[in-house]
Amino acid sequence: MKKPARKAKPKARGVTPAQLKKIALSFPEAQEKSSYGKPAFAVAKKFFTRWRAEDNSIVLVVDGMDSRDMMLELDPRTYHITDHYKDYPTVLVRLERVTPEEVRVMLEHRWRKIAPKKCLKALDEKSSKA
Repeated sequence: MKKPARKAKPKARGVTPAQLKKIALSFPEAQEKSSYGKPAFAVAKKFFTRWRAEDNSIVLVVDGMDSRDMMLELDPRTYHITDHYKDYPTVLVRLERVTPEEVRVMLEHRWRKIAPKKCLKALDEKSSKA
């Protein structure tokens, strides 16, 4: 008789600033910079993300206001904004509510929007070899 399949354990939630840095800098041409006097990350001189110590969140630029509003509505415990971001296609992501893998996917989406084409090709070639 066949044994029932085991359910996969849910991934542990929570990303530290050190993990965020490691993930952000793993993308081609990502560099640590400063934004509003705070540590941040850029790709090809374009804003990539930054960590907000005041609420342990990352700043994530999304595809548009509709995307941002949908994220806020679907999971307000994970996604939020402050008055500063109300007029921008940007959402704040609480790091204690996401996994490192989820952060990587979010950042890869943003990275693909701002990275030079040669970097896209390099990452895709690296991924196809893995």
